[in-house]
Amino acid sequence: MTLPPNPLVGSKASSAPRYQVQQTPAGPVVVRLNDIGAVPARAAQQLSAAMPVNVPAWRAFVALLRLDRPVGIYLLLWPTICALLLANNGTPSARLVLIFTLGTLLMRSAGCVVNDYADQWLDGAVKRTSLRPLVSGALSPRTAIISFVLLLLLALALVSLTNQTTMIYALVAACIAIVYPFCKRHTYMPQAVLGLAFSMGIPMAYTASGQTPDAVCWLLFCANWTWTMAYDTLYAMVDREDDEQAGAKSTAILFGDLDLMAVSIMFVMLLVILAAMGRASSLNGYFYLGLGLIALQFAAQIFYARGREPERCFGAFSANQWVGLTLFLSVLAGLQAF
Repeated sequence: MTLPPNPLVGSKASSAPRYQVQQTPAGPVVVRLNDIGAVPARAAQQLSAAMPVNVPAWRAFVALLRLDRPVGIYLLLWPTICALLLANNGTPSARLVLIFTLGTLLMRSAGCVVNDYADQWLDGAVKRTSLRPLVSGALSPRTAIISFVLLLLLALALVSLTNQTTMIYALVAACIAIVYPFCKRHTYMPQAVLGLAFSMGIPMAYTASGQTPDAVCWLLFCANWTWTMAYDTLYAMVDREDDEQAGAKSTAILFGDLDLMAVSIMFVMLLVILAAMGRASSLNGYFYLGLGLIALQFAAQIFYARGREPERCFGAFSANQWVGLTLFLSVLAGLQAF
């Protein structure tokens, strides 16, 4: 039995996802047939038989751009704002703050779009992502491509308000963002590539401020790369079982039972690098007080995720938005002459 095509996908039947009702021990379920074949039986049993149809277009776009899940925006924004503070001795112009805030929003949304486009083979086999707009048929792949191009053009228009060097860094960042989602098929370290993508705003903040990226800039870059590796490993632990069955790769799968130990080591490395950055930039004692608070948050995350339940791993990942806020406030306070 084949379901009728979703009217929101478009007129071309070839671009619409295909679904099929399969009988399972849990009863009949609707599964999506990927281009590479049917989804794994176990993942199929987890899918709901009531697939959403006639989803409002605006809601589907909000989900595609992840505007309903702002945690990723904060994780990308706080280190970039810290770089603006360090490059401008604590007083960046409102113009630069606005450019980088809007740029962060656009590039994060663009990254989510290209990620969903590249992950169509995977998302349908993972319980948490099985209802994303592209795999559910709420939006077509063509719509995703058009949205991605428009978002990149808007981001390029913003960065053109800075200077040529910053534009070059922005182009490199865009290339990394495009490559990242495809790494899940070929390497157990896609988080390392994501870390590069999430850190490119740091040297861009320096060049846009008329500064040459110095040791402080690259220490912050390395710290953010390490932090991204750590919290995205927690994120990958949420879907590890489904990812393994679907053939995807991640650091969560690579580390296995040593996952929390690996994340803990990365957290310690991050604190050491941030302390070195604070020393290199002559930050005051308030910055190191903030580092102590960050260390406590890291310990709480590891303790919370100790049982490796998916919902707790996701909670530990989400808590890193508060780590970013604490880092921002620590840098801001550390630059003040009290």
